[in-house]
Amino acid sequence: MKKILYLECNSGISGDMTVGALLDLGADKEVLVKALHSLNLSGYHLHFGRTAKCGLDAYDFDVHLEAEAEHGHSHLDMAGHAHSHETDHSHEHNHEHSHSHENHHSHEHRNIGDIYEIIDRLEASEKVKSMARRMFDIVAEAEARAHGIPFNEVHFHEVGAIDSIIDIISTAVCVDNLGVDKIILSPLSEGFGSVRCQHGIIPVPVPATANIAAAYGLKLRLTDNEGEMVTPTGAAIAAALKTDDRLPSSCQILKTGMGAGKKDFKQANILRAMILAEEEDTAGDEMWVLESNIDDSSGEALGLAMESLLDAGAADVWYTPIFMKKNRPSYMLSVICKKDKIESMEEILFIQTTTIGIRRYRTERTVLPREKRAVMTQWGEAEVKVCKYKDREFCYPEYESVKAICRKSGLDYQTVYRILQKEG
Repeated sequence: MKKILYLECNSGISGDMTVGALLDLGADKEVLVKALHSLNLSGYHLHFGRTAKCGLDAYDFDVHLEAEAEHGHSHLDMAGHAHSHETDHSHEHNHEHSHSHENHHSHEHRNIGDIYEIIDRLEASEKVKSMARRMFDIVAEAEARAHGIPFNEVHFHEVGAIDSIIDIISTAVCVDNLGVDKIILSPLSEGFGSVRCQHGIIPVPVPATANIAAAYGLKLRLTDNEGEMVTPTGAAIAAALKTDDRLPSSCQILKTGMGAGKKDFKQANILRAMILAEEEDTAGDEMWVLESNIDDSSGEALGLAMESLLDAGAADVWYTPIFMKKNRPSYMLSVICKKDKIESMEEILFIQTTTIGIRRYRTERTVLPREKRAVMTQWGEAEVKVCKYKDREFCYPEYESVKAICRKSGLDYQTVYRILQKEG
């Protein structure tokens, strides 16, 4: 059974909302605090609590910067945007604070190399560190494009950098702690209007967020809420974490968590996270079909193309006789493959055939659970494939095993096939 993390971004997404949702979902807070202490960063303390958003109980995670007022403060994030962190005490309870172990606060600027050095200090797996670096890379690339400067010249303002460093690393630690197989996000709801930054007033979505959405195919759903709902950090988290575009047709909800946003909208300002279970033996298997009509390749070339595609991981390859323009006899080459194989499949098609264009579309298939078994015969070991459907079991001998025994024994194909079916 596969575990899916689903982030429902109906009120946008930010770093603190994501961390709060993951902690509410069951990520270990003690593991997170220990990891953050290993960074040896100063000038902040963590807030863990709960608050109500439109009557819904949600996890309230926040990074309090010690150089600012404890409540109602504002700060600049990496993009220089001003964000309000107002707290409504009438809805809070069970607050906890974890302090960094140093007390001084620096105001220097950091570049991406400085951020990498901080991440390298993290006492966590390389998978977690790589996830955190990727999120920062995405933000830095977007900021570089927005300001027209090289990637390595992007500087993160100290106050905002601490906030974003904690949010991004906390997200990586919590996602790893939850141990999910896939991460799927809904479209990101975004507001309208403008926000004030250190350089002046800029439109929503802010340029860095818009750049990330464009570069990584994030779907934005524009709303009538005034103000920023998707921060650059939130967009980077979404871009880095997303492994799939669509939810399975059916699944089971195992657990739900809610992370609170700091603003108030007409709808509950929360990021809802769910752990979903997808049963591998009944779930639809998403695949892609690649097609190309070819009228000027030799049979030998098409044969080599088929072998190359199968060797490279295609699930199936076949040719269909067709007639093209001027009634030319031709073949339609069809390939079924996983999404991550599309690029390598297309490369083979362009190199090994004369095609100059490839169609592709998404499809789904139902796949029976199967296992390979070895069976012993008087002519040696053979391999069979056993598939299951409900309470039935089907045994299919592998072609190469049948062929090998036919040559050793002198028996015909059907006889050997039935013998292996019986033994399997």
